[in-house]
Amino acid sequence: MSEFESLHFQSVTFTGLTPGARLIVLGAVHGNETCGTQAIRSVVGEIESGQLGVVAGSVTFVPVTNPLAYARHQRMGDRNLNRNLVPTDTPAEFEDRIANWLCPLLAQHDALLDLHSFHTAGGPFIMLGPEDNRGTLEPFARAAEETTLALRLGVHRFVDGWLDTYAAGVARRLAAGVSAREADVHYGVGTTEYMRAQGGIALTLECGQHNDPAAPDVAYRAIHNALAHLGLTAAPAPATVTGTEALRLYQVIDRVHADDHFARVWASFDRVSAGELIGTRHDGTPLMAERDGYIVFPNPNAQPGQEWFYLAKPSTRV
Repeated sequence: MSEFESLHFQSVTFTGLTPGARLIVLGAVHGNETCGTQAIRSVVGEIESGQLGVVAGSVTFVPVTNPLAYARHQRMGDRNLNRNLVPTDTPAEFEDRIANWLCPLLAQHDALLDLHSFHTAGGPFIMLGPEDNRGTLEPFARAAEETTLALRLGVHRFVDGWLDTYAAGVARRLAAGVSAREADVHYGVGTTEYMRAQGGIALTLECGQHNDPAAPDVAYRAIHNALAHLGLTAAPAPATVTGTEALRLYQVIDRVHADDHFARVWASFDRVSAGELIGTRHDGTPLMAERDGYIVFPNPNAQPGQEWFYLAKPSTRV
């Protein structure tokens, strides 16, 4: 049997007896990020055993969104599923085939909880969408609902500014003459951006470092809290978190050469001071922080031409 013959897509849906919200929960959009898969399977088991009841609306669970990457125990199959997510009549890469299955499924729901983890050390955080706007990049009109859900997932740190920052990175790549697909603003569109474009609300929960034993618990708690908040289960409504921290991404830095290297081992949300050395290019050019802030998603294994790290600043959003 070939590798592809053993692969399939799986979703599990539970529907209550009365109308209500329609939630979809994704795990393993990236194949080496398995905390969501573990948490989803635990909650599915609770529902199937009768320990947890879906009393209204519906919830769809996708334990393994990218089965090829999951089978290979790596981030991607042929490409990053969470970039340029859109159905296509001419699927070429395996992720195109996922998109043709996943995008219509997302469009059938009102809310998305996408469970992820990240490369380096760091605590959990939630990626918020944009504030309400009528712009052309990511128009949105449900920021209040999305933020209300985010504040009830049990996580205290919130980050926004993803697509704006990615678009600025695209402009810089185009100015530098880069012609790769990373130089297309649509390449910044993933599960949450697609869901918002269909009229829904969507949150990415980064549950911690890939191998952090606490990450599946973060995902599990968030699923239960989302179900309760949206009225899908009879559990008490979860409390709003306090002691929140809000940050906004403002710059993405690409790795341009395999010999580009960090000045030290960075973790997400490490503070950086203006003038501090973050890394050095292969030709010896230093990369210095332009202002006080935080480093987010540092990836020492990034491929040349891809995102190496993001910079963030404090926000008053939440």
